[in-house]
Amino acid sequence: MQILFYIIAAVVGAVAAVAIHIAVTRASAKGKAAAILEKAELEGEKVKQQKILQAKEKFLQLKAAHDESVNKKNQEMRDRENTLRQKEQSLKDQLADLGRKQHDLDSQKGQVNAQKEKLERKSAECDELLAAVNKQLETVAGMTAQDARNMLIENLKAEARTAAQAYINDTMDEARLNAVKESKRIVINTIQRIATETAIENAVTTFPIENEEVKGRIIGREGRNIRALEAATGVEIVVDDTPDAILLSGFDPVRREVARLSLHQLVVDGRIHPARIEEVVAKVSRQLEDEILETGKRTCIDLGIHGLNMELVRLIGRMKYRSSYGQNLLQHSREVANICAIMAAELGLNPKTAKRAGLLHDIGKVSDADPELPHALLGAKLAEQYKERPEVCNAIGAHHEEMEMTSIYSPIVLVADAISGARPGARREVIESYIKRLRGMEDLAASYPGVTKSYAIQAGRELRVIVGAEEVSDDQAARLSAEIAQRIQDEMTYPGQVKITVIRETRSVAIAK
Repeated sequence: MQILFYIIAAVVGAVAAVAIHIAVTRASAKGKAAAILEKAELEGEKVKQQKILQAKEKFLQLKAAHDESVNKKNQEMRDRENTLRQKEQSLKDQLADLGRKQHDLDSQKGQVNAQKEKLERKSAECDELLAAVNKQLETVAGMTAQDARNMLIENLKAEARTAAQAYINDTMDEARLNAVKESKRIVINTIQRIATETAIENAVTTFPIENEEVKGRIIGREGRNIRALEAATGVEIVVDDTPDAILLSGFDPVRREVARLSLHQLVVDGRIHPARIEEVVAKVSRQLEDEILETGKRTCIDLGIHGLNMELVRLIGRMKYRSSYGQNLLQHSREVANICAIMAAELGLNPKTAKRAGLLHDIGKVSDADPELPHALLGAKLAEQYKERPEVCNAIGAHHEEMEMTSIYSPIVLVADAISGARPGARREVIESYIKRLRGMEDLAASYPGVTKSYAIQAGRELRVIVGAEEVSDDQAARLSAEIAQRIQDEMTYPGQVKITVIRETRSVAIAK
């Protein structure tokens, strides 16, 4: 029991000790807690005071920045307000200036209008005075102002034309005296000393026959004789309704001549069949070749030309059967040779060389070699091939200016060829175009005022214009010839040259009764 008592007492004592300890500890803890709380309150108050101070400082900073910004904006607004006031004042000043200027302009406009009215009144007065003066002048002169003005203009025109025509005439006279006088003399002398026949050739030869029986024999059974003759000669035999005639058509005159002579021998002989035709054609061809060579030799002898190659002599003979624009080529070449010789003699050159070049200048037209070359260049090539002198070769090749002229004889041959071809009647033209050209020349001249009649003469080489003496003066006649010549040159096509002669004459006629 005591042990239990002691145990309980120990337990109670321990519990009491623990309770006391707890109470003491709790009291101590409460004290510490109170101290901590107090300390915490002190520290909290301190932090609070610091935060309050910081907030005040921040507030003061923000307030200062705000005040500064507000002050700045207020200053800017005041500056803008001042600027606006200045602009407003400037606009008011400008408006006031504009008002003054408008007032001044209105005043000046009034003055200008007054001066304009005054000037208009003065102008009207001047017009009235001028009209009165013109009326008095018209009364005195007997013509209107417009008539006087037109007369003055026409007088000035006439004076200008007269002066211009006088200058032109002086210039032309000087040019004629200095540049053309000698050449005209040479050409005129040459033309006067040359007189040749004009042969007209074409592409068709007419073969006459006695009757229709002979025509039937020439045709043969089913036309075999005609076919054989065409094959042997190279020409076309045209048998149509033409009475007592057969046409031989071909471009080569030598072939046509062979066919004509062959037909003549066949008709005379009476034996006409293909074998005989071939025999006769071959014989006639040989005879014609001999005749061509003989013609060439005779031509050279007549012109006094020696030392030509026989092939050139043969080509000269072939010219007899060739025509150019209706002008027989051999006669043309002989004519050119004579003209060249006369010109060369007048100029102090060698007439034989000039005559040689003139005779050979168209040999390219009768050659069968290289037909693609122009006949002048082909002729120069042939002359060079047969050892002719360089000046002769150049004259042949340059007579149509297709080769550069390096010889003094080249322009002589060129001019002589033009003279021979342009001579009236030398070359044939189509009659319709010929008549049309002459009528066109006459109509052109008749279109000018003052022209009473116009005639185209000398195969269209000369145009004579007759004018009225009352309507056209001497100076106007000279100017009229130049104007007609210029229009013909610009508007018409013609060979050679056209001479325009204006005739002005005065006739006095009285009748005795």
